[in-house]
Parts: sequence; structure tokens; C-alpha cells
Amino acid sequence: MTVSEPNWEWYRTFLQVLETGSLSAAARAMGLTQPTVGRHIDSLEQALGLKLFTRSFDGFAPSDAALELKPYAVDVAASAAALRRVASSHGAGVRGAVRVTASEVTGVEVLPPILAALRQEHPELIIELVLSNQAEDLLHREADIAVRMFRPAQDALVARRVGNIELGLHAHERYLASHGIPETMEDLSRHTLIGFDHETAYIRGLQHRYPALSRANFAFRADSDLAQLGAIRAGFGIGICQSALAARDKQLVRVLPAGFSLMMDTWVAMHEDLRASPRCAACFKAIAAGLSAYTQGV
Repeated sequence: MTVSEPNWEWYRTFLQVLETGSLSAAARAMGLTQPTVGRHIDSLEQALGLKLFTRSFDGFAPSDAALELKPYAVDVAASAAALRRVASSHGAGVRGAVRVTASEVTGVEVLPPILAALRQEHPELIIELVLSNQAEDLLHREADIAVRMFRPAQDALVARRVGNIELGLHAHERYLASHGIPETMEDLSRHTLIGFDHETAYIRGLQHRYPALSRANFAFRADSDLAQLGAIRAGFGIGICQSALAARDKQLVRVLPAGFSLMMDTWVAMHEDLRASPRCAACFKAIAAGLSAYTQGV
């Protein structure tokens, strides 16, 4: 039985201890002292009437109750962060924080100039950029705006299609000068390939279409798209990257364009309740326009 209403900050501490597995690591991540983190956990356990962690020699192990409570604590933390973003936006003009989520490559290589121009136009705007290949939950306000490589299905979202981002096979000219240019997909078996480490349902479908691009054939394996792009740029071998991005670097050469081409249907989405928010509306418009130009090679 709950004896008092838990402090929202206790939930944030609870999530950090869950993630890090220790009071000291959680304290470092939050900029708090270890005793303060310990008091937060003790207070939350007392307020909820539950044992959340088992103390052991190698850290804090979550109880079954803690694991069951985790998604609700995530919702509380996301709501608190969204509340702070909304509060920061009040005042004249476009101002305050907007939380944007995008894939690693899009977030690092494509969005920064778009966001820089937006910030120049609205100097009181603050951008929080989350790099993730996972679909952040807009309905639960984990982000305000998301760039997604699929059409959002939820009715409560405002979504705009910005076009197709093409993926192709690319290599640095230095690698091709040493190893030659493959003329067929079968030729890839004689080349150094860059690709994924762990399989997903999407990757299994890709391998079915392109058997040469299987994990066993990769000499460089990474689940990070940025790591793969870095390997391509370093001349490690042939890998997959966005064709429009590669076109910006004269040293990157596309190979087998007729043999391999993937189109990613690209959308920008936000919760419909944010339509009237000046900060979100301005950010949504700028990102959609910038990505649309990017997909068209402008």
C-alpha cells in the first residue's frame, strides 16, 4: 500500500539504477552523490511498499516488481521531460526545447545543417537530438518529432512523407584502386564487405533478396550504421550507405547501382497535440523541407 506520493525524481533515479546496476554508477550519471541516490531508492521502496532491488556484492539486481514497474516509470520520466519542454516554450515567438529522434546516420550526417539553419532563424530554440534506430514512442512523448523510415500507423500522429532515401553499395576510391570494381553481385564474394553484426527481420529479408550480403561474408561487422559508414570512408571495403550522402564525397564511389538499390520511404511525424506549438511546428516544417530537398539531391 502506498503511504505517500512518490517524488518524480525518485522514478528517474530508479531508472538509472535499473540501467547501471549500482548506486555509484547511477550517481555519476545523474550528477548526484551515492547517499542521495540510495535515499531516493529507499524512499521509493517505502512509498510503494515494495522491494525493488536486491543488494549483492556485484551491484543491485532488480526484483520482479521493479521489472514490472519499469515501463510505467519510463512513462513518468517521459511525461516529466515533455512537461519541462512545454514549460520552456512559453513566451513570445518560437522558443524552448524540441526533442527530435532520428537514425544515427540521418541524425549525424543529414540533420545538423537543417537544424543549424533553423536555429539561426529562431535563436531561442533548443534542439534535443536522440540518435536511435529504434522507433521512439511519440504517443508517450519520448520525443516531439521523429524521422522514420516507414509510414507511422497511429491515428494520433501528424505525419508528412518527405520522399525516398536510396541506399546503395559504395566504396572509397582507394579501396577500388587496389581491389578493382565488381561487375556483378557474384563478384562481391572476392571483395572485402562491410555489414551488420546481429540479424533482424528486415535484414533476413535483405539477405533473401541479396544472398551475397550475408553475415558470413562480412569482414567488418557492426550494428552501428555510423561505424559502417566510417569503415567505408576509411577504405576498409564495400558497404551500404545512403546514396545522396555518398554523392557529397567525391572519394566515395557507387558500385553495382543496377544490381543493388534499396528505397527507404521517409516520414517526419509528431503528435497531433503539438500542431499548435510554435516551436514544434517550426521544427517540423524545417526538417520536412530539408529532408525533402535531401531526397531530391538538392
